[in-house]
Amino acid sequence: MTTFEDILEEAGAFGRSQMRIVSIFCLVSIPFSFVYVGIVFQGFTPEHWCRDPAVSGIRERCGWSLQDARRATVPLMNSSTGVTYNQCQRLDMDWNATGLTCDNPESELIQAQLSTLPMTGCTDGWEYDYEGRQSFVTEFDLVCADAWYVDMFQAMLSVGFLVGSIAIGYLADKYGRMKSFLMTNFFIGVAGILVATSPNYIALLVFRVLFGFGVKGGWMVGYVLITELVGVEYRRTVGVTYQMFFSLGILILPLLAYFIPNWRWLQVVFTIPYICFLTYYWFIPESPRWLLSQNKRKEALEITKAIAKENKKTLSKNTETLTDENTDSISTASFMDLFKTSKLRKFTFILSFNWFTSAVVYQGLIMRLGILGGNVYVDFLISGIVELPAAFLILLTIERIGRRLPFAAANIVAGAACLITAFIPDSMFWLKSAVACVGRLGITMAFEMVVFVNTELYPTVIRNLGVSVCSTLCDIGGIIAPFLLYRLAVIWLELPLIIFGSVGLLGGSCGLALLSHRARSPSGFLHRFLLRSLHDG
Repeated sequence: MTTFEDILEEAGAFGRSQMRIVSIFCLVSIPFSFVYVGIVFQGFTPEHWCRDPAVSGIRERCGWSLQDARRATVPLMNSSTGVTYNQCQRLDMDWNATGLTCDNPESELIQAQLSTLPMTGCTDGWEYDYEGRQSFVTEFDLVCADAWYVDMFQAMLSVGFLVGSIAIGYLADKYGRMKSFLMTNFFIGVAGILVATSPNYIALLVFRVLFGFGVKGGWMVGYVLITELVGVEYRRTVGVTYQMFFSLGILILPLLAYFIPNWRWLQVVFTIPYICFLTYYWFIPESPRWLLSQNKRKEALEITKAIAKENKKTLSKNTETLTDENTDSISTASFMDLFKTSKLRKFTFILSFNWFTSAVVYQGLIMRLGILGGNVYVDFLISGIVELPAAFLILLTIERIGRRLPFAAANIVAGAACLITAFIPDSMFWLKSAVACVGRLGITMAFEMVVFVNTELYPTVIRNLGVSVCSTLCDIGGIIAPFLLYRLAVIWLELPLIIFGSVGLLGGSCGLALLSHRARSPSGFLHRFLLRSLHDG
């Protein structure tokens, strides 16, 4: 019996054809990064304070800047970031009845006096120090008591991720990789435009869920397709490369946000690539492995021959009995198989927690850039540059010492860096930034490696199921991350780092617990045990 691996070896396990396909599909990771962390720019919360109609009239008459008016009329207050201007209350007084003059705006009142006067709420809206730019925060006034709505924007994306990755994964198994990918990208194009044209914030959240539903599922289908088109020995490199283009997107995002100041147009730019991906219909074949799993041997063979032709190879093996060696075992796996033995239960719980850890810490560190008060474009660009070496370090280390020790070490480094950063004073800016960058590099490596560790630990019979189940915790972490960051930062700006650091260290410790198992321990006894159990069932 001839297996697909035998035929692929002849056709070229990673030849010119696969290089072309992988190169084209890696582009899918770039807009995925835009969507995943675009909230830093789309939902940016600038300096703001209460709008006072009387002060606005005086400012226009006198030609003051927003900062001049704020210095003259807004009292100071203590916050988690130090002494700042009051953002959620204004003075309850008639400024037209004061002696405020255009020549000397601070002649009558000084800050000490402003702080003793009665206060009232921002009944007339807010002023934003964000001239020439607009985020959905400034458009919908999502500040003060409504600031938590910003958390919902990111949480709803992760809800869409969670549902979409399961639903679209099912569709990809049932109807094919390319059909699902193309349908998903059409759906993303429609949902993305709806997000950009949302008339109100409730509609924005609904369309955001739909947008996330398609984006994550489409990205995962692309990952599966390219790994199925190459030989087993090349899957790891292809997978890391696919994720490396996500980091490339992180570098491009701040440049786009800088030159596109309106969040709605930025959303349109995020959506356009997905519409362009519909052209892949003419460039990318269906997965031969999937076709074999559906007993479509003739179509699978035609695609494999086309791959061989492009690779300048010829097929000589007997193709009449061509099969996919993994089809039968994968189709009989069930959820409870992940808990059949104590070792499998241990793997499932630890890996689920590590997916959760990676999502919480990675998203949290990126979104934190939007609340630090520096130049968010420069800070974001620098953090993106830090991510790039992660893929190369992964390939360098796992070839020599395996996956699990670097995986555990990356989590521990990320957690320790977060804790250290939290206690470095702001006056030591460069040291604080350097340690934070080490943490960002560590969690990026951990996030990119968790899928490899996940696939290594489970036997073939339940490998795909194990990755699917454990990775759902990634999206649950994505739902929780914005609330952890934004709400805890109100109490103390560094408090989220304490949480991220603790979670990272715990994730690393759990990763160390996996080191006691040999690289392929599940594939022996566990594999035979599961096959016997499934057969008896």
